Amino acid sequence: MPPIIGGSHDPLLEWAARQSGSGLALLAEGSEAGLDRLERNEVAAAALHLHGQGDDDRANLEGVAGRAGLHDAVVIAFARREQGFVVAAGNPLGIGSMDDIARSHARIGLRPKAAGAQMLLEAIVARAGLPPERLHRAPGTYPTGPDLALAVRARDIDCGIATRAVAAMQGLDFVPLVWERFDLALRRRSYFEPPVQKLIAFMRNPAFAQRAEALGGYNLAETGIVRLNR
Repeated sequence: MPPIIGGSHDPLLEWAARQSGSGLALLAEGSEAGLDRLERNEVAAAALHLHGQGDDDRANLEGVAGRAGLHDAVVIAFARREQGFVVAAGNPLGIGSMDDIARSHARIGLRPKAAGAQMLLEAIVARAGLPPERLHRAPGTYPTGPDLALAVRARDIDCGIATRAVAAMQGLDFVPLVWERFDLALRRRSYFEPPVQKLIAFMRNPAFAQRAEALGGYNLAETGIVRLNR
């Protein structure tokens, strides 16, 4: 399989893949798109942060286990990440919740349908009981968190969902919503290949923890554990 990590984008993962000398490239298209590619053997691994109306703690595991073509998959914990609303510096619209976004007519940026951040947004809207038409949705979609953050910084949109690390990298404010699991799914045989082993070994390096702390919004307490072995 190609030495590529598909699925979701993450600044710490991108840095670790490069810094570890793994040779793994990133193809960020969203969590579900990454699973699609993994099932077709087009990537070596998929980075996931799935969300729904059920137990988000198990969403990644259920997303992998529900695919018949991934009968030999393993899921490795990468980190827990803090997700929330990315807003302009100083939070000029006073955004703290979905109700605030609707009240202020804030332009909210969307992510692709297959992205975990979009799943999270849809789940939060449903839980808040907000009719979708009350939201002022900006046209188009933003493929990754950094794309969305740049749009907030340019004032093309007022807010959107991304990680604390992404907001900090662009000098934006962050309104926390959830701590989510960010995992790597791969076929069992790929786990033992040199590129993946280099990445996993680097995840135990003190430099990895230092980078996570510098970026902000990461919890590495379970990093590297096997969460699922089908």
